[in-house]
Amino acid sequence: MRYAYGVTTALLLGGSALTLATGLPAGAQVAQNDAAQMQAVVPRAGAPASFADLTEQLQPAVVNISTRQRVRVASNPFAGTPFEGLFGGGGNGSGGGNGGNGGANGGGQTREAQSLGSGFLISADGVVVTNNHVITAEGRGEIESITVTMHDGTEYPAKLIGRDAQSDLAVLKIDAGKTLPFVKFGDSGAARVGDWVIAIGNPFGLSGTVTSGIISAVYRNTGSGAYDRYLQTDASINRGNSGGPLFDMKGNVIGINNAIFSPTGGSVGIGFAIPAEIASPIVERLRAGQTIERGYLGVQIQPVTEDLADSLGLPRNRGEFIQTVQPGKAAATAGIQPGDVVVKIDGKDVSPEQTLSFIVANIAPGKRIPIELIRDGKRMSVTAVVGRRPTEDELASSGFGTPPAEEADPFANPPTKQGEGLVERALGLSVLPITPQIARQLRLPETARGLVVRAVDGSSDAGTKGLQQGDVILSANYRDVLSVADLEAAVRAAQTGSRPAVLLRVQRGNQAAGYIPIRIR
Repeated sequence: MRYAYGVTTALLLGGSALTLATGLPAGAQVAQNDAAQMQAVVPRAGAPASFADLTEQLQPAVVNISTRQRVRVASNPFAGTPFEGLFGGGGNGSGGGNGGNGGANGGGQTREAQSLGSGFLISADGVVVTNNHVITAEGRGEIESITVTMHDGTEYPAKLIGRDAQSDLAVLKIDAGKTLPFVKFGDSGAARVGDWVIAIGNPFGLSGTVTSGIISAVYRNTGSGAYDRYLQTDASINRGNSGGPLFDMKGNVIGINNAIFSPTGGSVGIGFAIPAEIASPIVERLRAGQTIERGYLGVQIQPVTEDLADSLGLPRNRGEFIQTVQPGKAAATAGIQPGDVVVKIDGKDVSPEQTLSFIVANIAPGKRIPIELIRDGKRMSVTAVVGRRPTEDELASSGFGTPPAEEADPFANPPTKQGEGLVERALGLSVLPITPQIARQLRLPETARGLVVRAVDGSSDAGTKGLQQGDVILSANYRDVLSVADLEAAVRAAQTGSRPAVLLRVQRGNQAAGYIPIRIR
């Protein structure tokens, strides 16, 4: 999770807030010098003078969703401290609270919590779609009940049919004993920038709120996960709108409101909805009680940034860079290595709009796929048998789901010291070969090889990117470095080849090694 002009999700009165500061041009003009070729630009026929009729038809199918949760808390604020025994345990006495749920040390006490969000009916028999985070308990809590409130105020208890955390979707069922109004998924693939849309939901608990706007961008990637492809809209979306529908002018659901970008937590006109073409198949499988299986290669990746492209000598930014490969998984079996740049998977180009994670996640486990990659400047192809993506809990327990070093930025607060040789002048690094004594000091195997960073010039690119004393440089531009002369040779080769950066493979302690491009100054 990233915050402060990064990415975060928050469930307040309901819904989520995805926070990132950004700037967009205020407007654009198009001019044509040849008057004979000028064509009048007019609104498409049927552009609404009012949304009232459409809203009247759609509002009855949009619902409010509330949950009642029981969250486990400590009743004794001094529990686990030296002062724990100085105060009474409570039990059924005044310190117990919540009807005496707390034990002597308060370990079993709970409190009640609530959440609010939005959803919509997709069938006359009461099937409801919403976001998973709307019906997810906070912390160590448990959901006690889910209530769906109709537009006319009628309330129904809801049963959870299925949920999928990775796509942030959930399906509920209510039994109203009668036919209910519902809406259908539309074709989000036909959405165009500039198309009118309306959002209906429950922002800040204000039920039945309708806002309008246009599609601001299609398939926006915010870097938050494998299913990170959103429709962007300037229709006002706030906390509590999460799970609610984004409608086109035909009254079809083309998106499920999911997140906003905002430096304040409130709407600034940058909202995001899960496209219907992604949501609809997942909803149908959840509705049928099926398990959602996704493809998995077992790699940690990062985009090919300008620095990476320069260090690799690529003509342009393309593909995604492999930082680490998980042993025994599909990528390792196929022969993919750290440092490879994957440019195409199963015939699909890897791009910022169509990421490696997105492509692979949508491939059925067990399928054989061709993968095109660049290794050490040479294009090559391998074949992989796609594996099944582990659950988030399995990924966390394996330790492989953590981001690569450069993304997690573990190289903070580097020391500042500058040397005199070529490496120092070009990279801002003072290095020396690893000896058995240095290996012991760094708690590395005595057989460890490479160059240890002795000092870093904080004003250099290496300092900016967080290299620090004690880091071990294993290779430069894919060549092992066992001496300072090896690193100097890599720098000279880059300078001779007009490459403005050198790609270093760096290891810190017992962490997995990662690649970091360092600009030559």
